[in-house]
Amino acid sequence: MELLVLFGVLFILLAIGVPVAFSLLAAALCCFAAMGIPPIVAVQRVAAGISVFTLMAIPFFIFAGDLMYRAGIADRLVRVADAAVGRVRGGLGIVDVGASMMFGAVSGSAIASASAIGSTMVPLMRDKGYPGDYAVNVTVTAAIVGLLIPPSHNMIIYSAASGIGVSIGDLFLAGIVPGLLTGAMLMLAAWLVARRRGLPVGRFPGWREFIRAAAYAIPGLMTAVIIMGGILSGFFTPTESSAVAVVYTVAIGALVYRSLGWRGTWEAAAKSVRTASMVLFIIAAATAFGFALALLEVPAALASLIALMTENPLLTLLIINLMLLALGTFMDMAPLIVITTPIFLPVAMGVGVDPVHFGIIMMLNLGIGLVTPPVGSVLFVGSAVGKVPVTALVRTIWPFYLTLVAALLLITYVPALSLWLPQAIGQ
Repeated sequence: MELLVLFGVLFILLAIGVPVAFSLLAAALCCFAAMGIPPIVAVQRVAAGISVFTLMAIPFFIFAGDLMYRAGIADRLVRVADAAVGRVRGGLGIVDVGASMMFGAVSGSAIASASAIGSTMVPLMRDKGYPGDYAVNVTVTAAIVGLLIPPSHNMIIYSAASGIGVSIGDLFLAGIVPGLLTGAMLMLAAWLVARRRGLPVGRFPGWREFIRAAAYAIPGLMTAVIIMGGILSGFFTPTESSAVAVVYTVAIGALVYRSLGWRGTWEAAAKSVRTASMVLFIIAAATAFGFALALLEVPAALASLIALMTENPLLTLLIINLMLLALGTFMDMAPLIVITTPIFLPVAMGVGVDPVHFGIIMMLNLGIGLVTPPVGSVLFVGSAVGKVPVTALVRTIWPFYLTLVAALLLITYVPALSLWLPQAIGQ
């Protein structure tokens, strides 16, 4: 009965358009009332959900990502990618993926990447004769790569939700090879679609232009180097690294690129506060909802159900992936990480899956949900930036969906792609 109340209230509220955080919190409160638990418990779980030191990194990484956009780092990354591969057929599609990978390496946000790279690349691609749906589809799917290439604040959420202290440094390292692989596969898909649709061929601007573009982009790319270098060397923690990223971005934006002033910094801070507050409130509400699930023993029941279906590790991972893909189409990434990690991580570990490897699986799996209707927040951002209806995007995005799913299967069933780098550096 209580389980019916929990999910019934949640789905009804989501169906009538109530924001996710309020829906999760209301469902938890109704469930606690049905179980005879005082409402103060929900308040305590909300407070506990955000009373985690590592979550302090999220506002700083969001702030750093917005500062990078306003400092013009996205434009410089586009230039270096265009100088490198813009001369092949559909080259601007490949440029889009490459720029998104580089921007993801310094922002860690799929929405920030879709907004920053999309506002630069989509108009440019249209001016060069590319269809709007192709430009937006490449942009939004490439933005998902930023969830894998460090730093990624979603990995921080996963570490906190795991309950076993999964190393954020190991998660950051584990995302590098899968991120590069996924990006390379999306580049191939962009090229194949461009060939099939007869899209334009660019020109090579010359080595001088390439070197110049690379030189201008290096200060921005150094953000990721400083963050990872500081974490791996033990010089600062992941939380401290997020603050260092903000300071460094302000310095290069104001002193090196001279494109970031007080007004831009203030606007970035105001927007980041709003975004971070929404993310943290969703995490807090999802924690209360997850606590209700734990009280109802849903994780144990689901683990038993999967064990009855199969004891094969390959099939277990397939079932988990299918469940996560289905859930990702209806709910945003942050609450799903908080809710599903305590449910699926013990099941995955029970069949021998490393928690770091499982974290990378979740990042890409739930990232696919960000470009899948009906929620698909990144897809809707791309639609707004490119002024292309979502219905038009969905009709032609399937080659990129298939590419992301193929990358997910590779990452799922070849653990070495995720674990090789953390193990090699950790030895």
